[in-house]
Amino acid sequence: MAVEFRLTLAGDLPLDHVADLVAAEPAEKPRPSGTNPRLLTARLYDTCGYALTVSSGSQGYFDAEGDNGARWEWEPETYVDIDFSMRADDVVDKGIPNMMQAVARVLAARQEDAALVQNGNWLLLTRVEGTLRRHRPTWWSHYGIDDLVTP
Repeated sequence: MAVEFRLTLAGDLPLDHVADLVAAEPAEKPRPSGTNPRLLTARLYDTCGYALTVSSGSQGYFDAEGDNGARWEWEPETYVDIDFSMRADDVVDKGIPNMMQAVARVLAARQEDAALVQNGNWLLLTRVEGTLRRHRPTWWSHYGIDDLVTP
């Protein structure tokens, strides 16, 4: 069973630049997948604990369950998705810590509105107009990553 995380950045961003940011080193950089120039991928299970996909789109619609069951919705005109797919046995030891380091790199280098969602259902983080907010505090403390991305 896989665990999926999606970091979405609002805007029409160069995919190659985002791929550079998400990779900790050049060998981890997502590369074009097939003939679609709007889709970059990297299989990093051995080193990072996840497979990575970077793609772009327009007329987006995203929703997730926020804190206390509140429904969160977002409709960016254009966006870039960074998808992290983890095997269940890699989530704790490698996947989440490495993913959150990648998320922190991207958020530090870019200023766009952003959202991090787990399994398309649970809102973990948002940045709106420069204000970063972590959701689901017990998720952050459970994985011991409170200090990786701070508001």
